[in-house]
Amino acid sequence: MALDLKSLELFIRVAAIGALGKAGSELGLSKTAATHRIQSLESELGVQLLHRTTRTLSLTSDGETFLGHALRIIENVEEALSDAQKDPRALSGELRVASSASFGRQHIAPYVAEFLETHHGISLQLSLSDAVIDLVNGGFDLSIRLGELAPSSLKARRLAASPRITVAAPSYLARHKAPEAPEQLSEHNCLMRGGAKSWKLKGPNGSTKDYKATGNFDSDSAEAITKAAQSGLGIARKCKWEIVDLLENGSLVQVLPGYTVMPEWSIFAVRSPSRHLPVRVRAFTDFLKAKFEADASLS
Repeated sequence: MALDLKSLELFIRVAAIGALGKAGSELGLSKTAATHRIQSLESELGVQLLHRTTRTLSLTSDGETFLGHALRIIENVEEALSDAQKDPRALSGELRVASSASFGRQHIAPYVAEFLETHHGISLQLSLSDAVIDLVNGGFDLSIRLGELAPSSLKARRLAASPRITVAAPSYLARHKAPEAPEQLSEHNCLMRGGAKSWKLKGPNGSTKDYKATGNFDSDSAEAITKAAQSGLGIARKCKWEIVDLLENGSLVQVLPGYTVMPEWSIFAVRSPSRHLPVRVRAFTDFLKAKFEADASLS
């Protein structure tokens, strides 16, 4: 069986955005050509990969299974291309990386010296901003992003988890009895972000549910939420990595232990959709993945 790499890339994009014509356009294919490639792929595999209606596309169970294989095949091909180029000249040049400000300060900047000491031919430009950046037009090789990724033509590699928990300051809990169950959040001052009216939590048994949560403070700044929680204003949802030091020194304590905030967030290395992956980009991505996997605050 001979599988065409472009057909695999097309299938991966269709699975991500649920639109065959748009996925084909991203890869320079007409809708007719894209349809033919998917049909040929299904014929080659002997299974139906997509449920098709006049308005939607979705993966069949066989499609869901094959998607994991397709992603690994493409990643292995890219790794093979990078390995073939590994020589002293390939690990050189400028590397432009973007990240959110707080995460970049805590989890990327401390490792820059070690990376550059290992790779003398590389110069690294690290841009830290909470603004949404245009990866391609901004000229960045890589963006480190947290949360859930919206469908796009960009390629993403998961580097680590970013678990979120609920926390409060001891001063707040001295005035208000800690909630013993998520249903009691409605009786507390919850520090909100983005106008949310409820929090989704996953319990010890793995079940997920939305719980009413309201409060008198809302901010689009993660650091502002942290400061408000430290001051004793209320209960906050926080990424564990943001507050690990505050948990250790007792400035904040976890409430509702056993429950995690949903949806589950991850840390991704995101890059342009070009098939070619420069060796210096892979080297830095591999380096960060190893550092993040060893970081207890990201597990």
